[in-house]
Amino acid sequence: MDDAQLLRYSRHILLDAVGVEAQQVWLESTALVVGLGGLGSPASMYLASAGVGRLLLADGDTVDTTNLQRQVVHRDAAVGLNKAESAAQTLSALNPDTAIECLGQRLDGDMLTAAVARADVVLDCSDNFATRYALNAACAAAGKPLVSGAGIGFSGQLAVFDFRRNDGPCYRCLFADTLEAEETRCAVMGVFAPLVGVVGTLQACEALKLLADIGTSMHGRLMLVDALGMEIRTLGLPAEADCPVCATRRA
Repeated sequence: MDDAQLLRYSRHILLDAVGVEAQQVWLESTALVVGLGGLGSPASMYLASAGVGRLLLADGDTVDTTNLQRQVVHRDAAVGLNKAESAAQTLSALNPDTAIECLGQRLDGDMLTAAVARADVVLDCSDNFATRYALNAACAAAGKPLVSGAGIGFSGQLAVFDFRRNDGPCYRCLFADTLEAEETRCAVMGVFAPLVGVVGTLQACEALKLLADIGTSMHGRLMLVDALGMEIRTLGLPAEADCPVCATRRA
């Protein structure tokens, strides 16, 4: 780190659990953020401000006026722009030292595999089950930690699946893809703006901890957030013995 970086990140460096060592790890790390909506907005902003060296931003959607109520990485002038490109503008202004790479389309197949392979941590900030299942499988295959978030109405979820370890469940253990899962969209149900801010910020928190190997992660646990009643519960997640995605990792 140079003098400017030592000054910028001085409040991190003062933390006993962080110091120069963890901050240097973040500066040399790459995070993949899939989805630059309500969750990806705060997650990407805190990763950039914290000094993560490279952010891969993946989103094939464009900014709509209805997004601005909660997707705080986007500005009014960005309406109609690809969300990854819009987010890149905000993040580059927030921390010019963070390298931003836009993947302005929905990732699948070889593109998804390649993006996950380049990342040290993956944040699932998407809004559909197909992407979540695909990300879970790709991270399991690559042995990359996955930080999963969700939020609708006043209810949020947070979980970590650290595929660098050979214990614990995966997303497929939590939500079996053999079930007929109904997609619940914000356009139909609505979403409380600060809720996704809370969950997305916690995703950034977990990602930074995983990168620097500090603290205790949410691996193997599920956090449930009820913003209307202001209740937060944490549950243990059992691993499915016959899960087609992660069972062989535990063998």
